[in-house]
Amino acid sequence: MTTIYDFQAEMLEGEQKKFSEYQGKVLLIVNTASQCGLTPQFEGLEQLYQDYQSKGLIILGFPCNQFAHQDPLTNEEIGGFCQRNYGVSFPMFAKVDVNGSTAHPLYQYLTAEAKGILGSQKIKWNFTKFLINQEGKVIKRYAPLIKPEKIAKDIQKLLS
Repeated sequence: MTTIYDFQAEMLEGEQKKFSEYQGKVLLIVNTASQCGLTPQFEGLEQLYQDYQSKGLIILGFPCNQFAHQDPLTNEEIGGFCQRNYGVSFPMFAKVDVNGSTAHPLYQYLTAEAKGILGSQKIKWNFTKFLINQEGKVIKRYAPLIKPEKIAKDIQKLLS
């Protein structure tokens, strides 16, 4: 049975990160973009991370340029942008595709486990969020317009 722990991805800095290192943690996985109308959600994501990291939450950001080319920056530029503009301290990964034949295997798994509206696997836009429990199972998918603070209750429930 596949879980989130079976995957790995490249960090912004270029190193490979095995998701098995996150066992026992609650994860919130988000496809991000630095030039999107929803980009200010980085602020809310960072606040969630600050509020719940010590209790076992890890947020994982995955930049994606598949939606109106809203993340054309290099991995290095993305890291600087996120830190400078939003104080992002949660792990950020190298840019990935989240849809189509070139979608990262992690996103193929996430979208199969938690379908969107009308059963669609396709990610509709930047800042789609996936909540993962401590056993590595996908619990819920959140639409891009759902603000990070609206997810806090679900995170608290998993952490308690």
